[in-house]
Amino acid sequence: MADYSCILISGLLLFLLLQSSQSESNVKNSNNNNYKNNNVVKTEVFLSPKFVLAPGLVSNKYYYNIDFPRGHIAIKSFNAEIVDENGNPIPLHETYLHHWVLQRYYHQINGSDFILVKNSGLCGTGLTQYFGLGAETRKTETHIPDPYGIEAGGNIPAAGYEEGWFLNVHAIDTRGAHDRLACTECGCDLYNVTVDEYGVTVPREYKGGVRCCHDGTRCPVREGIFFSGVAERSLYLRYTVKYVEWNPLIVPVKIYILDVSDVWTTVDGSRGSAETHNCVVEYDIEPCPNSVANDGCVHTKTLSASLPSGGDVIYGVGHQHAGATGIALYGEGGRLICWSNPIYGTGEEAGNEAGYVVGMSTCYPTPGSLKISSGEKLTLVSNYSNAQSHTGVMGFFYLLIADSSPKSNPLRLYAPSDEVWKNAKLSDFVWPIVVLGVVVVAAVVVFVVLKGRSGRGEDYEAML
Repeated sequence: MADYSCILISGLLLFLLLQSSQSESNVKNSNNNNYKNNNVVKTEVFLSPKFVLAPGLVSNKYYYNIDFPRGHIAIKSFNAEIVDENGNPIPLHETYLHHWVLQRYYHQINGSDFILVKNSGLCGTGLTQYFGLGAETRKTETHIPDPYGIEAGGNIPAAGYEEGWFLNVHAIDTRGAHDRLACTECGCDLYNVTVDEYGVTVPREYKGGVRCCHDGTRCPVREGIFFSGVAERSLYLRYTVKYVEWNPLIVPVKIYILDVSDVWTTVDGSRGSAETHNCVVEYDIEPCPNSVANDGCVHTKTLSASLPSGGDVIYGVGHQHAGATGIALYGEGGRLICWSNPIYGTGEEAGNEAGYVVGMSTCYPTPGSLKISSGEKLTLVSNYSNAQSHTGVMGFFYLLIADSSPKSNPLRLYAPSDEVWKNAKLSDFVWPIVVLGVVVVAAVVVFVVLKGRSGRGEDYEAML
């Protein structure tokens, strides 16, 4: 009799398997359809407030509460470029885009309270932005693959607050400059600056960087440049935002920014040890001894750090300046996570300016294929050619990381999930019941036949 009961058990298992498969399939198809319907990518193009530049002049302004898509959304990409009043792109050899930074915050509607919303990176006070690039903007991919997105517009901290965004645009007009590269590297002696924008004296060892080319400063240009038809002009940062309306099927990502010039220490206290990070942001490069142009001299700077939480790597890209030869992020054991190379222009047109970094290569691992563990030791390596000196260079690395998907539960094979039962319809059960009925009838017939034969003393092999 035990052998025959196996038939009934197998029929029941078949029913559960068929039902689970059918219902899961229905839910999956429904989820896919819902995702497609709710995942229509919208594109909005905005202009920053106007800024006016003349040959040699620097603009480094902050624009608060800029135009930006509202509501609970998932940001899919953010790109930008400098244009004139007619919307024409401006090449880097005329106006150098040192950097732009997009920052999220909350502000009190009828008050002055201001809450900065930082990314998940390690820097304590600097590099808190959501997006930020520079001269490489036009040819650097920033899109985030499905089903991932950067969540915005949700989780307002309290009643009476609303979300806002500010934009920092740092641009240098190099028309007529004696040395365009020196202007873009913001040498303190070249700009004749000894005090930064906050009125703080610039240390003697600080040779160049953003502290010496702040808003309103000027790089030397050729005499008579203003009398040769080159005049001041109004410019804008044109930025394009792609996004989708938020829905539960979108997987949020965390933004991490690593700075190769980060100086971090471990502080022991009564509540245990903690890491403090001082992201210097910039650093200088001395020329290699007896160097000549293109002799292969390479300056390497490294950082070792770990992330507070891990997950799946969705996107990676570096940020470097002219003279760079690439930046790479490694995990424990020397495994390569991402290598981001600079793309140099070869022409005159906007987006292909010779001698400038016009793009950085990006990394898009297959989702789930590349993970960073919580606390895993990471090594960031930034390389520059030091055939000549450079000031104020940078070595950042942007990472988008999603929480790893939970491991599948083998019991789901036999026990449909709550989501399956919730989304199942009566029609989903009709055909499995019919199949079960057929199996049961067949089992009964086999049982009767075998029972009759067994009475005649014949031997039969068990079916299970």
